[in-house]
Amino acid sequence: MFITLLIVTFVISLGLSFLVVRLFRGSIDTILSRIVSSELSGAWNRYIAFALVVVGVSGGVRVWDLEKYITGLTKDMQPVVLNLDRWVLEIYRTIIGTLQSAAWLLLVFFIFALIAYVIVRGFEFRHGAKTSS
Repeated sequence: MFITLLIVTFVISLGLSFLVVRLFRGSIDTILSRIVSSELSGAWNRYIAFALVVVGVSGGVRVWDLEKYITGLTKDMQPVVLNLDRWVLEIYRTIIGTLQSAAWLLLVFFIFALIAYVIVRGFEFRHGAKTSS
């Protein structure tokens, strides 16, 4: 039963991660094409997509939390019983963990992208002011 739970949480987390990548692909591509050259934009876009999947799956499948189903919480306790209520709770935790991890990664990406955009605009403004003088 534990292996089934592990596989189900992995599949849910992987699917949600791919959904997040699909939803944000256009925004990420637009931002990257503005900040870096078009040759690098595609590579960075693929890297961000890969990072979103990895972070989403690692946030959604919490192996250290699932260990309680094969080992007890302490040495004297029996493993927790995996019933329908636990399944629902673990699937909910998987969904929330995946989306939360992806949201944090996107937040960090967009903060750094905003900083890079301001720097690029500053250089463009400075370069434009010098050429018009």
